[in-house]
Amino acid sequence: MVAAGLFEQGVRQAEVARLLGVTRQAVSLWHAAWEADGAQGLMARPSARSYLSAAQEAELLVQLRRGAQEFGWEDQRWTLARVARVIDEHYGVRFSVPGVWYLLDRLGWSWQVPVVRATQRDEEAITAWRTQTWPAVSHPAKR
Repeated sequence: MVAAGLFEQGVRQAEVARLLGVTRQAVSLWHAAWEADGAQGLMARPSARSYLSAAQEAELLVQLRRGAQEFGWEDQRWTLARVARVIDEHYGVRFSVPGVWYLLDRLGWSWQVPVVRATQRDEEAITAWRTQTWPAVSHPAKR
């Protein structure tokens, strides 16, 4: 509001920046807002809703645990962009990629890539191979 008063007095933008200890670029933006809407243009505005409620966060975690395939992606990996898309589609809240990073970190998710395993993995066949087939072929009998 001090800048608005200085603009009204005809003080140059560079001088306003020096007096208030801010950059010229900031003053240029303020001046454009002041010219467009007067002192009202410099009033603080509430930011757009950019957060999820605690219930929505809990629901998001349940959805993410279902896996990326449930949401149409062929692989099993969640990327920050994919999570942002799910949040936007289901809750109507847009997050930037870094915003998703901070959200997931706060919710206890890590950036680490999980061990990639085939979805059709057969644990019984693997165990049988390890206990029966591999010992038979790995150490041929001494002659």
